[in-house]
Amino acid sequence: MEALDPGRTEAYLRRLGAARPERPTAASLRELHLRHLRAVPFENLAIHLGEDLVLSRNAVFDKIVTAGRGGICYELNAGFAELLGALGHRVELLQARVYGKDGALGVPYDHLALRVDGRWLADVGFGDHSVHPLDLDEPGEQKDPGGVFLVRPAPDAGHAGGHSGGGDLEVVRDGVPAYRLETRPRALADFLTGAWWHRTSPESGFTRGPVCSRLTEDGGRITLRERTLITTAADGDRTEEELATDEEVRAAYRAWFGIVLDRLPVPLHPRP
Repeated sequence: MEALDPGRTEAYLRRLGAARPERPTAASLRELHLRHLRAVPFENLAIHLGEDLVLSRNAVFDKIVTAGRGGICYELNAGFAELLGALGHRVELLQARVYGKDGALGVPYDHLALRVDGRWLADVGFGDHSVHPLDLDEPGEQKDPGGVFLVRPAPDAGHAGGHSGGGDLEVVRDGVPAYRLETRPRALADFLTGAWWHRTSPESGFTRGPVCSRLTEDGGRITLRERTLITTAADGDRTEEELATDEEVRAAYRAWFGIVLDRLPVPLHPRP
């Protein structure tokens, strides 16, 4: 993807509350990854507000930076890719298929993740996942605030030359496969069909109700799922609060996510 110009790069860094790194390093990538998860929410509100989901560099930047919104994986990781590219990192877009609760794989181009500098798996668009980039060259378990992760060759997949090159990979969290990752680089336009499916299909979890979620400064998570405000502490302790009025819901979006809405999202395909 084409890198951001200097003005947009600085604006994106301000969105994250980050200073421009002196040079692209694994440490600076780790810091930006963490700040992105804290500042930019994973949210599917556009689907339930009747807004289009446009996968272009201008649209993604305008939504995340200018409008102060979040997005789903295609938007969040595409935006992060451009920022990283502008800061000197080498970034490739990878497609993945997400494992459902029944263990079945989702549709092709189900998810967009990033390979950075040929080694790091960066993913700021999967919601509750790894807090830091994962090392594609590490064959063993990787301990992260989000859990214990393992990147391994996918079953029955060809594999050559280490995790960072050749053959599908499985990303496993706490012993459970999260998604199956292709290592062949893709273009953003390749994800249009997957984005359309997630935006329209009754079978997509994204169309069943609005959700907005981000990592908190203390390592927990705050999530607004329709009218339920869910606070999860770093130790896993969880509380839920049902918001009774529309104004309480709008106030929660403002207070916790910096999102100002003049109307509330309405589920496109409500849960049965």
